[in-house]
Amino acid sequence: MVSRRLFLAGMAGALAAPSIARASGPMTAAIYPGTWDEAYREVVAPLLRQRHNVNVAFEPLFAVDQVAKVRAARGVAPFDCFVLDPGPAAAARQAGLFEPIDPKLITNAGKLPDGMLIADSATVNVQVVGICYNPKKFPEPPKSWADLFRSPYVERLGLTGFQTTFGTVSLIEMAKVFGGSITNVEPIFAKLREVLPKVAAVSTPAALPGLFQQGQIDIMYTNTNNAATLKARGVDIAFVAPSEGAITFATTLHIVKGAENKANAHRYIDVALSAEAQSKLQLSPFNMIPVNKDVQLTPNLDIKSLDELSKMVTHDWNVINPRRAAWIDRFNREITK
Repeated sequence: MVSRRLFLAGMAGALAAPSIARASGPMTAAIYPGTWDEAYREVVAPLLRQRHNVNVAFEPLFAVDQVAKVRAARGVAPFDCFVLDPGPAAAARQAGLFEPIDPKLITNAGKLPDGMLIADSATVNVQVVGICYNPKKFPEPPKSWADLFRSPYVERLGLTGFQTTFGTVSLIEMAKVFGGSITNVEPIFAKLREVLPKVAAVSTPAALPGLFQQGQIDIMYTNTNNAATLKARGVDIAFVAPSEGAITFATTLHIVKGAENKANAHRYIDVALSAEAQSKLQLSPFNMIPVNKDVQLTPNLDIKSLDELSKMVTHDWNVINPRRAAWIDRFNREITK
C-alpha cells in the first residue's frame, strides 16, 4: 500500500513536470528556502532523475523548522532528508533523528576530504566566514575582528545578531578578541553597547547584503557566498580573512530517522556530492563552495583549495547550542531595540 505522503509527493512532482510521472518511487527532501531551493531544483533534481529515474519533492524549511517538524512527527518521518547547518545538526543528532548513511552506497565518498562523510552525515557544502568591505571606501582593509569597532570602519559597519550560523560564529570570534570565549560572550556585548551610537545599521542577516548594495553600509561580517553574489551584481566588495583566521562550517545532508525512501535518499546524497552537481552549484548565482576534490574551484569563491579549510576556525556546537537562544534574545533586547 502506498503511503499518503508518497502519493502526494508523487502527485506534486507529476503536476510540476508531467514527464517525470514514470520515475521510480519519489522521495522528499527538506531544503533551505531561497538560493538552496533554487539551486537544488535546477541542478540536483534533474541529475537525480537522469541518473536514477528518481523524482525528489522539495519542502522549503529553515534548519530549526526541519528539526522541529521531525520532532513533532513522533517517529513518522515527514521527509526523507535533512539539510542542516552545524547547530541544528548537533541538536538533531542528540535527539536521535538521523538514520545511518551506508558509505558503500555513496560512490563519491572517496572524492571527499577526510571527515566529510561520517556515520550519519554527508557534507555537501562548506561556508567560509570573514569580513566583507567596499575597497573603494577603504583602500586599507581591516586586519582584525577588533578593527570593525574602530574608525573609519565602525561608522560604516552593519551589525547582525546570533540568528544565523555566520552571525553566531563571527560574534563569538569577536568576543574572543576582547577577552571572551565560546562560553563567555559578555565582552562583545559590552563592545556592541559602546559603539552602538556610531554604527551605520543594525539589521536582520537577510537584509545586510541589500544595505551593502545600496551603500548604506560599507563593511559587514558574512560568508563568501554573499560576497560572490554581490560581486556578480557589480557591487564593489572584497572579502578578507581576519588575522585571527577565517571561519568555516559545513552544511550537511542527513537521512531522517524512519525515512520511507532510504535507498533513494542515498542516491540523492550521492548525486549532490557528484562532481557534475558541485561544479554547477559553485557558479553564480549559487556560489556554493564545492567539496568534491575533482572540482576545479572558481575564482568567485575566495578560496583557492580545500586544503585551506584545515587552517580555518571551527566551533563546537554542542557547547554553543545550550546558550544560543539566550544570546539571540539578549541581542534583540540590548542591540536591535
